[in-house]
Amino acid sequence: MAADVSPDKAAVVARIKAEGAVAVIRTDSAERALAVADAVIAGGFRAIEITYSFAAAAETISMLNKANESDLLIGAGTILIPEQVRETVEAGARFVVSPCVLPEVIETARELEVAILPGAFTPTEIYNAWSLGADIVKIFPAVRFGPEYLKAIRGPLPHIPIMPTSGVDASNVAEWFRAGAVAVGAVSSVLDPELIQKGEWDALTKRAREFIEAMRAAREEVERALRARC
Repeated sequence: MAADVSPDKAAVVARIKAEGAVAVIRTDSAERALAVADAVIAGGFRAIEITYSFAAAAETISMLNKANESDLLIGAGTILIPEQVRETVEAGARFVVSPCVLPEVIETARELEVAILPGAFTPTEIYNAWSLGADIVKIFPAVRFGPEYLKAIRGPLPHIPIMPTSGVDASNVAEWFRAGAVAVGAVSSVLDPELIQKGEWDALTKRAREFIEAMRAAREEVERALRARC
């Protein structure tokens, strides 16, 4: 990856790592996405990804930014074309996530100096994403082989920051951090589609809180282990 990283983008990447978890909101309307965001924010999430799964995704990002000012780190997901990168950056997205390695999307994000997290799975895809300028590479879908796969990947590619998405829940988040994840994406295991469909926001907040607590405990455990080795 090129070394010419803007201070603002570097701060966003550092905050993603510091937060440790990104809530990935995939739903069918701005109204529902905002309700989900409120629920997971109440549960402790401060990094939110609004996916381009509905027409008003950019407007939703803009509304979240205005409502929460600087408290949240808001990004856009399922970005597939350069035009979506430009649109979502204009709406205030601080990071952009793609499900796959798309050179034109990565290039546009770099031109606009916004953090880019492309999705990749194989070692070749992960390395190519990093070489093209990814700030963090999202392993997707992480559910297929679990934390052991990440541990194996980190062997030859220890310099690439990786964020697993899908297959991460409160019961296994510690394993992902022990395997070397710099952050994790929380999808349906936390943001249960059934709870969202039924509008059970209190239950969603409870799940979010349990996940955040487990994630923080896991990171503290990993940090203690690292200090013990020094």
